[in-house]
Amino acid sequence: MLTKVYSAALHGADAREVEIEVNEGSGDPKVIIVGLPDAAVKESKDRVTTAMANSGYRWPRGRTTINLAPADIKKEGPSFDLPIAIGMLAIAHGRDLPRLADCAITGELALTGAIRPVKGVLPIAIEARRRGKKALLVPAENAAEASVVQGLAVFGVRNLRECFEFLDGQKAVERTQSDLDTVFRNNQRDELDFADVKGQASVKRAFEVAVAGGHNLLVIGAPGAGKSMLAKRIPGIMPPMTLEEAIETTKIHSVCGLLDGKHNFVAIRPFRSPHHTISDVGLLGGSTNPTPGEVSLAHHGVLFLDELPEFKRSTLEVMRQPLEDGKVTISRAAGSLTFPADIMLVAAMNPCPCGFYGHPKRECRCSPGQVERYRQRVSGPLLDRIDIHVEAPPVEYAELTSTAAEESSSAVRARVESVRARQAKRFGSGLKPALNARMTPKLMREHCAISETCHNLMKHALDDLHLSARAHDRILKVARTIADLAEADSIGEEHLLEAIQYRTLDRSLWM
Repeated sequence: MLTKVYSAALHGADAREVEIEVNEGSGDPKVIIVGLPDAAVKESKDRVTTAMANSGYRWPRGRTTINLAPADIKKEGPSFDLPIAIGMLAIAHGRDLPRLADCAITGELALTGAIRPVKGVLPIAIEARRRGKKALLVPAENAAEASVVQGLAVFGVRNLRECFEFLDGQKAVERTQSDLDTVFRNNQRDELDFADVKGQASVKRAFEVAVAGGHNLLVIGAPGAGKSMLAKRIPGIMPPMTLEEAIETTKIHSVCGLLDGKHNFVAIRPFRSPHHTISDVGLLGGSTNPTPGEVSLAHHGVLFLDELPEFKRSTLEVMRQPLEDGKVTISRAAGSLTFPADIMLVAAMNPCPCGFYGHPKRECRCSPGQVERYRQRVSGPLLDRIDIHVEAPPVEYAELTSTAAEESSSAVRARVESVRARQAKRFGSGLKPALNARMTPKLMREHCAISETCHNLMKHALDDLHLSARAHDRILKVARTIADLAEADSIGEEHLLEAIQYRTLDRSLWM
């Protein structure tokens, strides 16, 4: 007898359908799993047979062969326990389960027969719908996460017996339903506000310009100047995520197992702040079986690198391709995977090891050699890919104790949304995302034309600051964003001068 059960295997940030064929033959009692399984999948036969026995069922007594097709995709993790068990039960009890052909099934089995949650349920649900399945059976703890996929009936099951009886038509299981729009709205909450930050008007201005045009940002300042405090509030001034962006980001978090019963949907732009001891794989993604790294977890949001020079240089250098392309491609012998990485990079650093170089009231105790070595930990090519460099001065006591109301995140966000709408209208469907920072050379020639006076300003800036061709382009992109904030149709001298001064700080520090 042969039974087919449908499940899915994670492949990068997506899932691919897996057809599980269970066949009972003659011979000594034995369970054989083929189809490129990893160690966790091979071990499932012991979990499955024990769970079946503890649930009051018997398993096939002959030679049972389980094939996971297609055989060229590696199958990982314990999520195949439940579909394998259902296939073995159908054979052992000679049942033709009426609901099986239209269902996809995933879940890990405990030895008691209970069903444990698994990761990657959202991409599995999307794949099941794409394949035309009518229902998806998942662990009860994952049901809310899967239910955001419209057009697919999701049933959360708690144990093997409940799952088998449902498929056999003996028992009803309540369908888990979610109103996607309601879930989306309920998860759009951010309690951090720019109004909490006292002073730092020039830094806030730089943050607004950076967010409005999607530019990368570097903040340099002494300890306690508010660099991290400001960075954490960037998602609050970014435009709200669209539903499409939220689903795409949630998929990545689901694959990494970062969702739980309370937080099963990512509707706020992610803010990821990895520690400086992170490895290349942890930042970019990878390992033997590639999984998303922090760069992809920050997709459609902010990647904040605090204490930038403390990161390993090799780790920082792997950031170059994602910053240019908005995606991460990881190649291994078995093939290559691409993870989305449309991020805004925000970095912060001290001007020297002790942090007080150039401080108006604190003495720096670092030698010139120490200061130079500290700054050289960040390479020039990486700095070129950061559009805006700004200094965060120490906050004065008068500013800190002032009772004057600071501008709120909602007010800044309104201006940002207006500029983003202007860019969307300008670029249309020809650029995605429609941001000034992502302009191609062709679009720059069309939308970043400058006057003869501005050409002279740019020439003097490049000659005096020894800027690269990439820095030249990024200055023009930032100037275009500044002009958009001023609702100007063309780039003026004042817009270009502000953009140039956002490149002078790094040159004065590194030269």
